[in-house]
Amino acid sequence: MARALIEQRVAACVNSVSSVHSTYRWEGEIEEAEETLLLIKTTVARKDDLVRAVEKLHPYDEPEVIFVPIEGGRSSYLTWIRDSVSTLS
Repeated sequence: MARALIEQRVAACVNSVSSVHSTYRWEGEIEEAEETLLLIKTTVARKDDLVRAVEKLHPYDEPEVIFVPIEGGRSSYLTWIRDSVSTLS
């Protein structure tokens, strides 16, 4: 999935954190699963495209997609993110 998101230019970088143990309620039952957490860097302008891509690629009925706002950062890194997800390139 990570590579596909980069290839589709909806993500600049994807960090995969494996062996995340999740406990959650699904369809009235408490479930537990070993999952991989993906930290995906994109822009606000590309977030809807990212959500659509994850929905197509992910096997879950309800994949977790949440957004954490970036309140700052190294300007050259933030520019790299914007350039990496630009559809103009």
